[in-house]
Amino acid sequence: MGYVNVSEKGAQIMKLKTFLCVSFLLVTLGFAAYLDSPYSFINKDYAYSADQPVMAQPVDVEPSSDIPVLEEKLEKIERVDGYIIETYQEYEVYKDKDGNVLKSEPTGKIDTLQYWDNQ
Repeated sequence: MGYVNVSEKGAQIMKLKTFLCVSFLLVTLGFAAYLDSPYSFINKDYAYSADQPVMAQPVDVEPSSDIPVLEEKLEKIERVDGYIIETYQEYEVYKDKDGNVLKSEPTGKIDTLQYWDNQ
């Protein structure tokens, strides 16, 4: 007589919902892959072809003498309670293009290294 099993109808609705969710997920992933590809309208102004020659020319750049190099120099070594304590001071070292030191200024940063003396 027109009797429809409720569990069969619920199963059909569940299958339809699952199909729609999977379809939506696949369409979204496909669209994201398209946008990320070189053929996308977003990337139309960029050339991704390997057919175009690339012009690369080496440039000689000399390091500037006004940019300091940070160096740590050993200031003192002490023996205290069976430990050796080394104290280092950080310096800003300015060099010319030949590597000669023009100026060396302490930065105020001090590091200590402490280790056990086996003797």
